[in-house]
Amino acid sequence: MALQITQSCVNCWACVDVCPNDAIFQDTPHFLIDDGKCTECLGDHGVPQCAAICPIEMAIVDELGEFLNPPGR
Repeated sequence: MALQITQSCVNCWACVDVCPNDAIFQDTPHFLIDDGKCTECLGDHGVPQCAAICPIEMAIVDELGEFLNPPGR
């Protein structure tokens, strides 16, 4: 169970500070989520904090490939 950041990420850094597991790291050309550290915020928060704070539509997907921040959000 881990989320993924898509290539639409613009490296705004909004998600980095809110991740309770320090699972988000910078890689060229955008941020990535470490599968071994990501818990989708289960046990810490009701919703994944990276998706809740992300200002970019369609930038974060779950393990089923569904966008957590869909267009028009």
